[in-house]
Amino acid sequence: GIALGVTAVIKQPADRFALLSVTAPFAAVPALVPDAKFTIETDLTPLIQIGTAYNVLVVNPSVPVNSVAELIAYLKKDPGKYTFSSGGFGTPAHLLGELFKLETGVQATHVPYVQFPQAIGDLLSGVNTYQFITILPVVQHINTGKLRALAVMGRKRVAALKDVPTIAEAGYPQLASEDWAGILVKAGTPPVVIARLNAAANKALRTDKVREALAKLGTDPGGGTPDAFGVLVRSE
Repeated sequence: GIALGVTAVIKQPADRFALLSVTAPFAAVPALVPDAKFTIETDLTPLIQIGTAYNVLVVNPSVPVNSVAELIAYLKKDPGKYTFSSGGFGTPAHLLGELFKLETGVQATHVPYVQFPQAIGDLLSGVNTYQFITILPVVQHINTGKLRALAVMGRKRVAALKDVPTIAEAGYPQLASEDWAGILVKAGTPPVVIARLNAAANKALRTDKVREALAKLGTDPGGGTPDAFGVLVRSE
């Protein structure tokens, strides 16, 4: 999907009318899609970071664990027996799940889903053991006890789940990650156009309406310069 979106944008004129909205998995395209017909560094230009969101590690309440350390110990008792789900290959949930395995030494099977609601449904019913997932779709399930949150995967706690520790507080700071979102344009777009679009986006991100909407998504508002967003994308 990401590759299709990029291809569509780079076929358009380099003006202000073709914008590409991306999230963190965009940065994984060179590694996961080596035959992609574009290059991030040469075909696209960063415009602005829209926001930063966080994933939360959740388990079905039937899993007898209440912390990240307990989950790791539980998984290690029966290597390869348990599963973690995601919305598909290359998504943050998938990549975090693989990083979790590498950093902790647990063995678990990745179960990708084409339909994201089905991934949540199978977690709620106990088909899968755990998942790294964005906060919004599961916060209500956490609050009602249908899912148990073990850690927020960011470097700070989030207001929507203020009682849930960060992954660093849980003892695994190396697993901290952010799911950012931003906008890019086709390379060659005139600097004056980029400056005007960046200024308009920054203005919008300062309004209460936009900030409140982002907060409901569990997202911290972004902003800043095109160069700052470019540094983030390259580092990712």
